[in-house]
Amino acid sequence: MPFYEDWEDEENWDEWGDWGTYSGYEFDETTTAAKTTTTAKKTEKTTTTTEKTTQNTTKKTTTAANNKIHEDGSYYTKNDVALYIHTYGHLPDNFITKNEARDLGWNGGSVEKYAKGKAIGGDRFGNYEGTLPRKKGRYYTECDIDTYGKKSRGAKRIVFSNDGLIYYTDDHYETFELLYGNEGD
Repeated sequence: MPFYEDWEDEENWDEWGDWGTYSGYEFDETTTAAKTTTTAKKTEKTTTTTEKTTQNTTKKTTTAANNKIHEDGSYYTKNDVALYIHTYGHLPDNFITKNEARDLGWNGGSVEKYAKGKAIGGDRFGNYEGTLPRKKGRYYTECDIDTYGKKSRGAKRIVFSNDGLIYYTDDHYETFELLYGNEGD
């Protein structure tokens, strides 16, 4: 593929200046060999771009948390609850455990009849099937998702670890989608 087909935008043209220099290679007129002349400059630009991307991602998450997710708020949806857990490290206060719900007379289904505005969450998830990554000291907690105003608890759950992994399942633990964290850590 000719190098000009890989040309991303005019910013590259401004940086490298002419057709003789592209992607860190300067073509010497006396030989056909290419000499690396701008590698340090490219590496510096790549590092700076990576740092900016990381800063922007952090800034976006922080901005989202500051503008949308408040520690004293009540949240029920996949994205809101996951962001809340990612931001604050625990479930919102509108979640109560099964034992807390039972103490109020609940015996299954929606908990709202017994605790207005509440949802089930905060109980340990056993991971007995070993579907989620195991690590010494790691444990998982689960919570119901999208149950507000519903008659049943449904199949949607968020399962999160004490070390930052946050998963979503919409089929009652058959499959999981990683929302936050790195399974390799």
